[in-house]
Amino acid sequence: MKKLQLILLVLLISACAKEQTFEYPVFPKSDVVDDYHGTPVGDPWRWLEDPNSDQTKAWVTAQNEVTMPFLTSLPGRETIINRLTELWDFPRYGTPTRAGENYFYYFNDGLQNQSVLYKQTSLDAEAEVLIDPNTFSEDGTVALSSVAYSENANYVAYAKSVGGSDWREFFVRDVNSGEDLSDHIEWVKFSGVSWDKKEEGFYYGRFPQPTPEEFLTAPNRNMKLYYHKLGTSQDEDVLIYERPDQPDWGLYGQVTDDGNYLVINISQGTDQRNRVYVKDLTRDNSQVMPLLDAFDASYSFIDNNGSTFYFRTNNEAPKYRVIAVDVRRPQPANWNTVIAEGESVLTGITVVANRMVASYLTDARSELLIYGFDGTFEREIELPTVGSASGLSGRKQDTELFYSFASFTYPATIFRYDFNTNASEVFRASQVDFNPDDFETRQVFYDSKDGTKVPMFITHKKGLELDGSNPTYLYGYGGFNISMTPGFSVGNLVWLEQGGIYAVANLRGGGEYGREWHLAGTKERKQNVFDDFIAAAEYLIEDGYTSSDKLSIGGGSNGGLLVAAAMLQRPDLFGAALPAVGVLDMLRYHQFTIGWAWASDYGTSEDPEGFEYLYAYSPLHNVKEGVEYPSTLITTADRDDRVVPAHSFKFAAELQEKHGGKNPVLIRIETDAGHGAGKPTSKIIEELADRWAFLAHELGMEIQ
Repeated sequence: MKKLQLILLVLLISACAKEQTFEYPVFPKSDVVDDYHGTPVGDPWRWLEDPNSDQTKAWVTAQNEVTMPFLTSLPGRETIINRLTELWDFPRYGTPTRAGENYFYYFNDGLQNQSVLYKQTSLDAEAEVLIDPNTFSEDGTVALSSVAYSENANYVAYAKSVGGSDWREFFVRDVNSGEDLSDHIEWVKFSGVSWDKKEEGFYYGRFPQPTPEEFLTAPNRNMKLYYHKLGTSQDEDVLIYERPDQPDWGLYGQVTDDGNYLVINISQGTDQRNRVYVKDLTRDNSQVMPLLDAFDASYSFIDNNGSTFYFRTNNEAPKYRVIAVDVRRPQPANWNTVIAEGESVLTGITVVANRMVASYLTDARSELLIYGFDGTFEREIELPTVGSASGLSGRKQDTELFYSFASFTYPATIFRYDFNTNASEVFRASQVDFNPDDFETRQVFYDSKDGTKVPMFITHKKGLELDGSNPTYLYGYGGFNISMTPGFSVGNLVWLEQGGIYAVANLRGGGEYGREWHLAGTKERKQNVFDDFIAAAEYLIEDGYTSSDKLSIGGGSNGGLLVAAAMLQRPDLFGAALPAVGVLDMLRYHQFTIGWAWASDYGTSEDPEGFEYLYAYSPLHNVKEGVEYPSTLITTADRDDRVVPAHSFKFAAELQEKHGGKNPVLIRIETDAGHGAGKPTSKIIEELADRWAFLAHELGMEIQ
């Protein structure tokens, strides 16, 4: 009887969800029409691209006045907030970094908006606060976004990011006194700093200063590499390298461990291929010289031994190898392979104890292997279970390696590996208020539309009945060579505790299987990514995990594009969709901030062929009149200068105007926040509560 009552209650909740009606804001449309290679394309919401206009501000206010009262009134939302707050309130440690005679690490006591940077003279010594970003602002919206320690750790260069923006301002703190010096560096994006070995200054990259009106929207081009000497004004910084003939080049300097060279990594947007130039720091006024200039593959500098430089590369190795290059004879014929390409993807190398610790991915799961500099395999570092090892930290002269390990139900744990004993031990463990034995994760492989095998992780409570009735959240990304590996999330744990299923699909376009897997999801092949995601949804339904009206999809940034494209192509397949900070106008994305850099994955509408395939799937341009789309909650932020909020604004306006049925189409616009990095804990909890409450309401899930 109780089961029958519960079923009736769920059906009633579901019916009420669909009966909700909304009056969306009505604003005038423009008559803008662009000509793309002979094809006219209207852009009626072009005016929403100006975040400073009164009309855009009025639209944002009007949308939030529809969205926020609905979200805050949802049943179970307060229960979700309370549980999120309880779960979040546990001590969290970052992986320690050794510099000079000190250890440095981040620590959050539980609900602090920003994690605090501490220092210790030894692992047993009392910790001291070095930088507390919670003092930067009252509401926690100013974050500590980057740190770099000088050779003997007498100084730390640290960056502040305001309101989630990618712009960084660097300052310098005396580690011993805790006082800031007079140094102040502005107009830095996507660049850290690299100190010289004498602790006299550092190298960094910066962009030209934008106008105040275009601060969050202007394209970021013409990066230059500078040297800043401590105690001087930024106006006196020395220009090390620039390429005005190559405005799209990104210039990133790294001083070698021996201090003899400046290695300059030259990127071109998000293209995985790059160039490497070098500057001899042992000679005054030496010139910057090309070392690897073919722009034919990815080359990541690892370390050097005199004139021999070591790189991780996918040159003639789609899953990567390690090569040795003599800077005196850098031609490919003179390269030596140190670690050959294997079956698994080599994702990174960390040099510790004069060895190479190699991070690998095997079916999206981490492995750590130790090699000598001659390429001799020594041993594997045993990991606790299937999961992800990250944050590897150590120095060439150290005998200890720190790393973090996590999985879907294994909270992030810091391990210390001792090269003298060849053993790992727990250094810091997270004590989260849940029982991991209540849940299970399995990895499945399903067929995509073209027969490609695609892996997916599925996590849920043990004893789950495969009767098609389970609310499910399917997450994906599928782009930019980024791999979706197992990770722990307090936010996802709340969903799992409520009986929801959490699934992560490892789509093409990511880096899970190397270069070929990535390229299979780019440009004219981008539809493969959407097909992989749709096939994942179909697998979950066919195998009885869920049903269409119980299935939701989510993703952010490039994943927001994925979600929007999938819901438009298969509106019948999903009950709800959460496209977050998405790239949604594929014809104009490249005209804002760093958008131009994504052309290596997307292509652009400036190319006739690029226009054809982008126009075919661009979410903004593929909303059909009168179609009943899934319940949709679009999320963005007013200071997102990575994927400007105009993408979400225009898509929301178009979808609200055209979709049929009573499913809600809402947009949640966060204030004083950006693309996601540095967002304070309080805002994260509020947004997660809104998302889960929305999904629970739309999927007919009763919050306990």
